[in-house]
Amino acid sequence: MGKTGEMGIRRFGRVNWLGLWTLSAREVLRFLKIWKQTVMAPVVNAALFLTIFALAIGPARGQVMGVPFIQFLAPGILMMSVIQNAFANSSSSIMTAKVQGNIVDTLMPPLSPGELVIGHLAGAVGRGLMVAAVVWVVMAVFAGSGLAHPLWALSFVVLAGLLLGGLGVIAGILAQKFDHMAAITNFIITPLSFLSGTFYSVENLPPAVRTLTHLNPIFYLIDGVRYGMIGRSDSSPWLGIAVLAGTIAGVVWLCWYWFRTGYRLKA
Repeated sequence: MGKTGEMGIRRFGRVNWLGLWTLSAREVLRFLKIWKQTVMAPVVNAALFLTIFALAIGPARGQVMGVPFIQFLAPGILMMSVIQNAFANSSSSIMTAKVQGNIVDTLMPPLSPGELVIGHLAGAVGRGLMVAAVVWVVMAVFAGSGLAHPLWALSFVVLAGLLLGGLGVIAGILAQKFDHMAAITNFIITPLSFLSGTFYSVENLPPAVRTLTHLNPIFYLIDGVRYGMIGRSDSSPWLGIAVLAGTIAGVVWLCWYWFRTGYRLKA
């Protein structure tokens, strides 16, 4: 797959730049063409979460980590939006192609397994960045959220796109129908994002639960973007970078291996 000739020599060189660009552009255009669903809908959901918490418990909650509760909450909601959309972009791309029977259009071009992974991750990262930017504007206007460390915030949003984009590829390959994908989203991705400090500081949890939370890579995404936005976090952002880099490496390797072997992709 992705090679020409019996000896596996490609006439495009070590990297098929045109093919990689085309696949990446396709993945980005997939969500841009329906931006009202893929970009604006997450913004509305984030605004609803923020409004509900502000009206229900915001004034009475007091400060968390030295900032008003709503400002503490904003980074978690932003990262939750990025997580859901980065995962949805890559998983829906592969799942739809499998269900419609046109996955061959992705597998047949002279693209290496690594190029296939990069192309799908590019769409996930692009969608995550766009959603994050628009949600942050809303948070800045209505919650007064700023950017204490912009480069840290950007770094963790990109890492979220890479991690959840890779998990989306894995889910898309594993799932055989949309019901399977819905189960993965509802019973794995959503609980992991909700139970990772999105709405609370993990320092308030019992020690055993806190330890389990620190084993969840998504915790470091939320904690890292919180550090980037309000300058406070439950753990070191450098630790978060290390944990996420290792996790992403493992996820990307599995994506590469399954594209290379055609696991659940070839008839």
